[in-house]
Amino acid sequence: MNQSAIDLAVIGGTGVYAFPKLQRAQRHQVSTRWGEPSSAIVIGEVEGKRIAFLARHGEGHTLAPHRINYRANIDALHELGVRRVIGVNAVGGIRDDMGPRVLAVPDQLIDYTTGRVSSFCDADGEAVLHAEFGEPYRESLRRGLLDAAHRAGIAVVAGGCYGATQGPRLETRAEIARMRRDGCDLVGMTGMPEAALARERGMDYACIAVVANWAAGCGPDPDAPISLGEIHAHLAAATGQVPAIVYALLTVC
Repeated sequence: MNQSAIDLAVIGGTGVYAFPKLQRAQRHQVSTRWGEPSSAIVIGEVEGKRIAFLARHGEGHTLAPHRINYRANIDALHELGVRRVIGVNAVGGIRDDMGPRVLAVPDQLIDYTTGRVSSFCDADGEAVLHAEFGEPYRESLRRGLLDAAHRAGIAVVAGGCYGATQGPRLETRAEIARMRRDGCDLVGMTGMPEAALARERGMDYACIAVVANWAAGCGPDPDAPISLGEIHAHLAAATGQVPAIVYALLTVC
């Protein structure tokens, strides 16, 4: 095995602050020209493959979605040699088949965020790069995740549009109604600019969306309030399936 190669990186979202079963794990404090990443990057091995893990919100969930240094996160992984990234994102479900505890692998997204630094080009000395982004997730990696989930016996929804909102507050019913009209099936707060920055750095990127709750006004009881306790319970149950998908992915590619 090439000890310098990292086969895959996982960026963990809400509820995912470490990656299980990593052998010979080492913590790497990486500094970038953009500042410090959200957390130390933990690199270890599973079945002879090297995995890098980064906690997007920090290991103690101290960073709100709009305060995350997405450029530092992506560039730190890139500097370590990562070329494939799985973003694990907690989301709300809008579409009827995307209720709590569902896992989805979206194929499109819409960016509703504001004020976030969304490009490496926004700095002196960086070349202006008009990155192609018609398909925001790398299709080969998406297909690999779907195949891996099938081999692992884990149900996932293939496709769907992720709507990225600013946060940290949850959305109003009117905002979710607009997003539904726009074609969004899921709503989350961390999908952008992470995906676009990975594209600018030439990294393959795909998302595993973990549905934590029905979005405002959605689901079988649209008048029900959103419970933070239920969100955490749903995340704990659903995110436990993510490592098995990643392990299955690594067995074939």
